[in-house]
Amino acid sequence: MHDLIERIESNVRGYARLFPAIFDTAVGSTLSDTKGRSYIDFFCGAGSLNYGHNNRYAKAALIDYIHRDGVQHSLDTVTAAKVAFLEAFDQLILRPRGLDYRIQFTGPTGTNAVEAAIKLARKQTKRSHVVAFTNAYHGHSLGSLSLTGNQYFHSEFYGSHNNVTHLPFDGYLGPQDTSLQLKKMLEDRSSGLPMPAAVILETVQGEGGINVASDSWLRRIASLCEQHDIRLIVDDIQVGNGRTGRFFSFEQAGIRPDFVCLSKSIGGGLPMSLVLIRPELDNWQPGEHTGTFRGNNLAFVAAAGVLKHWEDVSFENQIASRGELVFQRLRGICDRYRDADFRLRGRGLIWGLDVRSGDLSSKIIRGAFDKGLLIESSGNQDQVLKIMPALTIELPLLDEGMAILEKAIDDCMAEGTSGVVQQVSPAVVFPDLSMALGSCSMEGQN
Repeated sequence: MHDLIERIESNVRGYARLFPAIFDTAVGSTLSDTKGRSYIDFFCGAGSLNYGHNNRYAKAALIDYIHRDGVQHSLDTVTAAKVAFLEAFDQLILRPRGLDYRIQFTGPTGTNAVEAAIKLARKQTKRSHVVAFTNAYHGHSLGSLSLTGNQYFHSEFYGSHNNVTHLPFDGYLGPQDTSLQLKKMLEDRSSGLPMPAAVILETVQGEGGINVASDSWLRRIASLCEQHDIRLIVDDIQVGNGRTGRFFSFEQAGIRPDFVCLSKSIGGGLPMSLVLIRPELDNWQPGEHTGTFRGNNLAFVAAAGVLKHWEDVSFENQIASRGELVFQRLRGICDRYRDADFRLRGRGLIWGLDVRSGDLSSKIIRGAFDKGLLIESSGNQDQVLKIMPALTIELPLLDEGMAILEKAIDDCMAEGTSGVVQQVSPAVVFPDLSMALGSCSMEGQN
């Protein structure tokens, strides 16, 4: 089978190389390959499976819907499946949070939502410029690529970087408040920054290395956008849907974005993407932005199914308890390898362990895979291990997965893959843990 893949599938494949197995079945937080071997999943389809594989609510709803010959494809016509999703999203997500948004269904992936939000911001403001941030990731279609920070995607032959300025994200310049740079440039007509149509950001940069923006920084950026009539777009594609502890990642900061981009887990494991738009800003004309697969009824059904988790008022507490377990285990690793200067960042159930070397992180990922754990990396040199288990993972399985990760790290460190690092006794206690772990802090976990 691997020979067939090598011969027929494009070289562009990536995760197939990272996880060299032929996967066959999956339930909850475990996958099994064709050889019958099981793996614990801390990868979650790059954030598309926050509620686990074959989620029981989504699975039951889909089986029933398909069995009764429910409409599968509908463009943007009204179907019972769409109505059921809209009702569930309104009643379980928007109303309890006091949020008033229109919902635009776009093409099936996150980049489609980003493209639509940027297009609408430009249409409304009659401006063309957009501010994004260092280490940002917003997708791989042409407009989204221009917003993404990675230098490769700004080459003349590959992508576009027109009408976009990248400014420092929170923490990029250490303790310096980088929102002041945006403030100064907006107020100075000689700064070279055109008045932008939009500012787009992730509250936690997933692909950028799990960089967590502070609540105060987010509030200052939101205030600047309001002051200058700039559309604030929050890309919640990877870190929304409960990943940071609450359904929306921006809830903790108390801000109200003009547009919110959602995809990945919003579809319950099936392709779906949408933009939340403040009602007074919804000035699309009918058919002005379209997409053949903006009416994926199977995704509507699965999405309404997984939203049932939010009927349980204790669901957020369950995410928090799992996040605390991950945090404590990762903090122990940082304690144990003090001289390696590992850094820990995250919130809820998205954590990044910066092991300071892309080579080391690759060896740890391979070691973890050999031991039965799926995990990936992020950051500008792939030096950050991304720990992203399902929100619904059982605590014993989460603990087992963390034990595998620890063993993979221990094995690599014992082999001397990090150079001259010496192991430190777990009994060592730092008087100021936030200094010892760099960006690690309880604030980042909330």
